[in-house]
Amino acid sequence: MPARLVVLISGSGSNLQAILDAIRARYLDAQVVLVISNRQAAFGLERAQKAGIPTRVHPLKPYRDAGRSREEYDADLAALVREAAPDWVVLAGWMHILSQAFLRHFPYRVVNLHPALPGQFPGATAIADALAAFQSGQIKKTGVMVHLVPDEQVDRGPVIASEEAPIYATDTLESLTNRMHQVEHRVLVGALARLIQGDE
Repeated sequence: MPARLVVLISGSGSNLQAILDAIRARYLDAQVVLVISNRQAAFGLERAQKAGIPTRVHPLKPYRDAGRSREEYDADLAALVREAAPDWVVLAGWMHILSQAFLRHFPYRVVNLHPALPGQFPGATAIADALAAFQSGQIKKTGVMVHLVPDEQVDRGPVIASEEAPIYATDTLESLTNRMHQVEHRVLVGALARLIQGDE
């Protein structure tokens, strides 16, 4: 029986598309049962709708405007995800740190993709941080990792897969970002395949 995936996105959804393409190619024995975005304008929602996948938008701003807490937001997000009964929750460009109000419902079932090697450059600016570190002679390469999210630490947790990516002297932020996306797609799909096979 295919693994049930709920994918959380904030932007273009290129990693979501990589998952959908891998499922279509029968590389991944899975189905995406729900896509949730915290941004109404996220292009990934269009990708999901085109593939016939249910979508939900769950923005943080109304909670902030009403003086409600981040934990309340996360608890309501968890309720949305639980309705879809996922085997795995995949953070594919999800730009929020999740609290235990969410994570406790899916212990060791939340998978995050991060464009840096383990222990390097946590946070939303990882690619720019790596390029700056390269330009100042601190590093010679960067990479991508996929890890489980057991707690609220940012971009840390048991690593499932990682792959190095070169940085070139001619790189701009745009060229490095494009290269990193190609690596992300491959590493994320491979990591999900390993997790799903391990469940069988």
